[in-house]
Amino acid sequence: MPTINQVEKNAQGDITGVRLDDGRILSITQAIEEAERGNIKGVFVGTAVNGQKYLRTRRGDDADDNLDSLSLM
Repeated sequence: MPTINQVEKNAQGDITGVRLDDGRILSITQAIEEAERGNIKGVFVGTAVNGQKYLRTRRGDDADDNLDSLSLM
């Protein structure tokens, strides 16, 4: 199962896309859909109070693997 190894961010610092270790590049929407299906290792989908879905690393995972800490694409 692939993991996220790089991210793409917009000017506000929001993650807009990800690169998986299998080479695929996904928009954040696609990544959320794949994570909901259980197809990306180490992340889950959360829902903000405004109803917007977002990706999070699993609790207890290494802080260095936090999505905001990953290198940029």
